Amino acid sequence: MAEGFLRSFNTALKVYSAGTRAEEKVNPYAVKAMAEVGIDIGYQEPEPVENFLNEYFDYVITVCDGAQEICPAFNGEVKHRLHIGFDDPAAAKGTEDEVMPVYRRVRDEIKDRFYGFYVENINGSRPG
Repeated sequence: MAEGFLRSFNTALKVYSAGTRAEEKVNPYAVKAMAEVGIDIGYQEPEPVENFLNEYFDYVITVCDGAQEICPAFNGEVKHRLHIGFDDPAAAKGTEDEVMPVYRRVRDEIKDRFYGFYVENINGSRPG
């Protein structure tokens, strides 16, 4: 979801998303939650973080507390390593009616915090 929001803030950004335990496909609840705000992430393909360990990045950002603890060291140049943590909505259990509110809450938290990150660190100025 963070990748989708960052791309929506600025289509010129090069944004990559990877997981310490990458799934085979993007979680359908995440796809649905993002579609509700007009962002299509259904085309994204989960990738293991190991695919990127030797790359150059301005920012490496972990979003789940577990990922912060077990994220491997990057061998490529990383200018800034940050943690912007959220509950993992995939941990929510139950029916779609029970799970979707968790995805919506986390989606909205991701949007707010990553927009703040974008404005303060990439765009350079917060709108008035």
